Amino acid sequence: MEEKRNSRRMGLTARLLIKNMNDDSAKEEEVEIDVLDVSTTGVGFSCGYPLTIGAVYETSLKIWTDEVIHAFLKVVRIEQTKDEKYICGTIFIGLPEMNARRIEVYDMLSRIKEGEE
Repeated sequence: MEEKRNSRRMGLTARLLIKNMNDDSAKEEEVEIDVLDVSTTGVGFSCGYPLTIGAVYETSLKIWTDEVIHAFLKVVRIEQTKDEKYICGTIFIGLPEMNARRIEVYDMLSRIKEGEE
């Protein structure tokens, strides 16, 4: 997938709980998702579940501090892989400033650590 973000990406291993907010009949469902990267603007992940471009999903993202960030993600890109997985690019919708700051702090610490190595 072509790089389109202005923010630096960070990788995390996590699972997300997804609920399609555009579909009133949709039930909350835990879908196995592997987070590829996180920035202050969004999340990139792969999954075996076909999502919808433009749909907004409710998520609970477990971050590196073991805290959970409750957020809403809008799907902006989907790319299907050869092995029937989907690579999704999403943007945060209404991410609280405090949670954006948590991501920024992690980014700063990661940059410092990379400079030491």
